[in-house]
Amino acid sequence: MEHGATLEPISTTRSLERALRILCGFNHERQSLTLTQLSETIDLPKATVFRLCATLLKYRFLLYDDDSKRYSLGPKLFELGTILWSSLSLRKIASPYLVDLHATISKNLSLAILDDDELLYIDRIQDKRSSSGFGSDIGWRRPSHYGVLGQVLTAFLPDKEVDRLLEKAPLKPLTRKSIVNKRQFKEILRTIREQGFVVEEGTVFEGVTGIGAPIRDSLQNVVAALGVTFISSLEDPAGIKRLTEHVVRAAQAISKELGCRGP
Repeated sequence: MEHGATLEPISTTRSLERALRILCGFNHERQSLTLTQLSETIDLPKATVFRLCATLLKYRFLLYDDDSKRYSLGPKLFELGTILWSSLSLRKIASPYLVDLHATISKNLSLAILDDDELLYIDRIQDKRSSSGFGSDIGWRRPSHYGVLGQVLTAFLPDKEVDRLLEKAPLKPLTRKSIVNKRQFKEILRTIREQGFVVEEGTVFEGVTGIGAPIRDSLQNVVAALGVTFISSLEDPAGIKRLTEHVVRAAQAISKELGCRGP
């Protein structure tokens, strides 16, 4: 039996349930299985298992080795698991640093990652003395390039990946200061890579300044961004410089906790 054969479809719900049974058929003792072994393990007909495996292969939930004729779990599961682990452990590790940072600067703080081509907020501290009319709550999703957090996370992606994300979610004007020119946006990303942070005023909300800095893991990969937002009129240039230093130090401290040994 070869992949690509035409077989009659089964109901979507039942297909999903059976596909999940296939994935759950693997464990530490059964890291790779032939079609026959997989069929026997989950007690489904070989034709059904073959059909569902073809779909799981397409979306990289499974791998198939032509030499051994065996299936194994695919890289998509590792990718999703990494995202889950990073978001959960990252928030736990970062939380005390956000609390300390908030106690020091008394501003709105946000922590975000890139997930499924979008900016995902995984933690936030809202300053009680600040306006609640701006910012994003935990669990909210925004375009990948949104605000200083999106810019920080996008800045460290390959150029082709940036192009793909901008094609998927084009730059749009949110205020009169919003950057909508792709070339200018990429110049901002270059500056972020060089200086290790970004400070922008009024590009998402009128009269609101944002500061963002990257958080890195043990492989030096940027896995999250830490940001602060505040009413622009409340801080002078010296105050913004001070806030930037605090944000960058906090991001570096979190990175160190994640195993990053670089700057």
